[in-house]
Amino acid sequence: MHRVLVTGGSGFLGSHLCERLLENGDEVICLDNFFTGRRKNVEHLVGNRRFELVRHDVVEPILLEVDRIYNLACPASPVHYQYNAVKTVKTSVMGAINMLGLAKRVKARILQASTSEVYGDPERHPQSESYWGHVNPIGPRSCYDEGKRVAETLFMDYHRQNAVDIRIARIFNTYGPRMHPSDGRVVSNFIVQALRGEDITLHGDGSQTRSFCYVDDLVTGLMALMEVEGPDAHLPVNLGNPVESTILEIAQAVLALTGSSSRIVLEPLPVDDPHRRCPDMARAQRLLGWSAQVAWADGLKRTADWFRRETILE
Repeated sequence: MHRVLVTGGSGFLGSHLCERLLENGDEVICLDNFFTGRRKNVEHLVGNRRFELVRHDVVEPILLEVDRIYNLACPASPVHYQYNAVKTVKTSVMGAINMLGLAKRVKARILQASTSEVYGDPERHPQSESYWGHVNPIGPRSCYDEGKRVAETLFMDYHRQNAVDIRIARIFNTYGPRMHPSDGRVVSNFIVQALRGEDITLHGDGSQTRSFCYVDDLVTGLMALMEVEGPDAHLPVNLGNPVESTILEIAQAVLALTGSSSRIVLEPLPVDDPHRRCPDMARAQRLLGWSAQVAWADGLKRTADWFRRETILE
């Protein structure tokens, strides 16, 4: 049993991770400032004696006694991370500094939730961890992209300079229950629009691709990475599903699943939106023996069923 801190623990991904850690027998401190995280995501955990919910912003230091730190705190969708770009950078950079400082003091192992956005609009396909990326450092998405890249730099420097025990997960597109209904991400957008009978807004011509990993698989990968040992355990690891789909195919799948009569409407592609995104999973398979298991059709149905139950659709 470990005493685990999850920053951003009431968010989409963090809440699923907290749940699984409790099932694993761990003690969990869920830390969140509730900017994009929602208290309702973890309300069902509050009665558990091994769960503690703390309202706190990782931009400010905090001192806790823990064995493991999952640093997930940061808005993860363009709508949310561009809302206050400076705050997004501070969350990634100051949050990493504060959590790494905590890990150094209490000798905890710490995992950084990085992102496939560190690869930018990639010129190499699929993207392996050795690829340095093709990123616009001054564009509207850079507050998130560059913030996460600096966080990775800090993690590696704390490892080299202070022997902090680090793990870095480069997370590709994830979907599932508890996605924020207004976060602007493809799967949640399309499902909500389809269930409401609204036009499905597809940016670009729909030929751009993404690779979607169901949240349960992603959490399994994060926990496997946290506990892996060995000389390469500190290196970045892609976590995602290598099955690639076009955005148009995703919209059509959502329409077919929901039986919606919504129309697909094309809108301009946002600035610096990646055209192709797909992980090379060789390192994750070699280090962790991990690969995504939930089929797209199954995961999409579970996600749509959850959104149907959400009161925002009433």
